Amino acid sequence: MYIYNHPNWPVLEWNSEKLLPLLSLVRNRQGKLIGKMGTLGFELRNAANLEILTQEIIKSTEIEGEHLDRDQVRSSIARRLGLDVSGLIDSPRHVDGIVDVMIDATRNFDKELNSERLFSWHSSLFPTGRSGMYKIIAGQWRDDSTGPMQVVSGALGKERVHFQAPPASHVENEIRLFLDWFNLEEETDLVLKAAIAHLWFVTIHPFEDGNGRISRALSDMLLARSDEQSYRFYSMSTQIRKERNGYYDILEKTQKGSLDITNWIEWFLNTLLRAIEHSEKLLEKIIHKHYFWIKHAGVTLNDRQKMILNMLLDDFEGVLNSKKWAKIAKCSQDTALRDIQDLVEKEILIKSEQGGRSTNYTLMKA
Repeated sequence: MYIYNHPNWPVLEWNSEKLLPLLSLVRNRQGKLIGKMGTLGFELRNAANLEILTQEIIKSTEIEGEHLDRDQVRSSIARRLGLDVSGLIDSPRHVDGIVDVMIDATRNFDKELNSERLFSWHSSLFPTGRSGMYKIIAGQWRDDSTGPMQVVSGALGKERVHFQAPPASHVENEIRLFLDWFNLEEETDLVLKAAIAHLWFVTIHPFEDGNGRISRALSDMLLARSDEQSYRFYSMSTQIRKERNGYYDILEKTQKGSLDITNWIEWFLNTLLRAIEHSEKLLEKIIHKHYFWIKHAGVTLNDRQKMILNMLLDDFEGVLNSKKWAKIAKCSQDTALRDIQDLVEKEILIKSEQGGRSTNYTLMKA
């Protein structure tokens, strides 16, 4: 029996006493992070917002097994937010569509959510009316014309059904109840409401595809309300992507359980707490990177040097040597060595004490 089969559905229950200490901790960390970002300048806040939104969109899509080009996503966000960012590239329709959904959810977090807005989001996710190779109904509720809506895994003929959504004939009424609660219920803490909205919407599963991405956008919309600002400084989807197996496991257990969703909310709050902790580290990198480029604003650098310095300031894997520089920058090893020696002379890179083939380089500490 699925959760929506219970006679009192959708009157969900949870143990407030058990959740209160964890909710208080999340709210405290949330407030500290927002307060810290509030002390930064406009340019830095925009840079942080751009990075977090880029991660949120990429990781939310990765949860569903689809991989987007990071530069395309970043460029699409920057253009839609009117940010003056160098190196922007063209982005395809489906990337722009996903970006449009997230920006509408977070920038217009205080606006009413209705069916037309959800239809618009869904059409943006599937601008060609296809999900991969398959034609789907875009911008409308599912009709179950190909059978019940099921979440399955496993090879053909050996599928395992993790969840079966309510029949298509129930969707309109289910969505009406959900939207009334989403727009009108004001007693529940907004962070708790973000957890509940996520579960409730994905349980209705009103669309033929894209329900997970829209559920996570709805969570972000309510988290933006809880922050009372459209700037995003932490990414829930980035953390869910890291814990994808746990995410699907707790969803399945909750959807096959009782109306008491305490365990789901507890998982959501713990995941959000880890998302905030991760963002604190990420924001330190963004701030460091910002001041690094301010410090070296007057230094003449070529495009290869700028590209690899940015990589070192982000998440560079392994050690940097002339061979790796040549491979990344697509240049000869002699050119790579000249680039590196130039940065050593300018006191931007420092040479390791190891010599010979083990010679590598790191950023000079401030």
